[in-house]
Amino acid sequence: MEKWRPIVFLGLAVVVGLIVSVVTYNWLKQKSEVQKVVTSETRPIAVAVTDLPWGNVLAKEMIKMEPYLISSLPQGYFSDPNTLVGRVVISPVRAKEPILESRLASIDIKTGGVPAMITPNKRAMAVKVDKVIGVSGFIFPSNRVDVLVTITPGGASAPMTKTVLENINVLAAGTELQEKEKGKPVPVDVITLEVTPEEAEKLAFAASEGRLLLALRNPLDTKEVLTKGITVSALLASYTPAMQAKVVSAKEGKGVVKEKKAFTVDVIKGSSMSTLKF
Repeated sequence: MEKWRPIVFLGLAVVVGLIVSVVTYNWLKQKSEVQKVVTSETRPIAVAVTDLPWGNVLAKEMIKMEPYLISSLPQGYFSDPNTLVGRVVISPVRAKEPILESRLASIDIKTGGVPAMITPNKRAMAVKVDKVIGVSGFIFPSNRVDVLVTITPGGASAPMTKTVLENINVLAAGTELQEKEKGKPVPVDVITLEVTPEEAEKLAFAASEGRLLLALRNPLDTKEVLTKGITVSALLASYTPAMQAKVVSAKEGKGVVKEKKAFTVDVIKGSSMSTLKF
């Protein structure tokens, strides 16, 4: 019996090894089949072949089909590329990105360019600019700007500058409908703004009566700022000693007004003398 013991143990080890091998093989096979099932649950959807700027009219060569997992399909996708031909892009689409209904203009709009990008109940107005007014060429489509006008009010002898429109969307800069990469300055002659009918009236009147200036805004800064405007007298009075003649003591917090020391000068003219105070 002692002579057969090693052979018995060896046989048991072989049997256990075979059982483990079979169980492992079945587990790996089952996992592979599950993975194949998951992989096969895809659906081809329409994606962009190259970057598509807004305002473009889609053509067949701009679209291709790519498989997407059914569980990850985005809302508003297209499974038939033919239904996209002739549609107008109103929001930029990157290469290999799904083309969604939310990125397209209404199916009734077949003309690309600026008209397709105008928000309902708004208007597009072009403003003639130069390198200074256009913030040295750094105003691009989708930027937000304030419109200032330098004008001489009726009955006034001196001009004044006032902000008349705030947080206005830029539809186009020159002939460009999309922002340039790397933010390089591009001098343009005309900037197209998206305004309401009331804002269009203000813009037209300001352009005809005065000189327009555009101030570029941070896209996250949407706060409305009410200004009084600036006149020649107010401009020249800033940062002068006269503006600091009376200083309220902030430390005491009692509103005590401190005045600057006055100086007197005696002026002698012949036999008469007068005193001047400064």
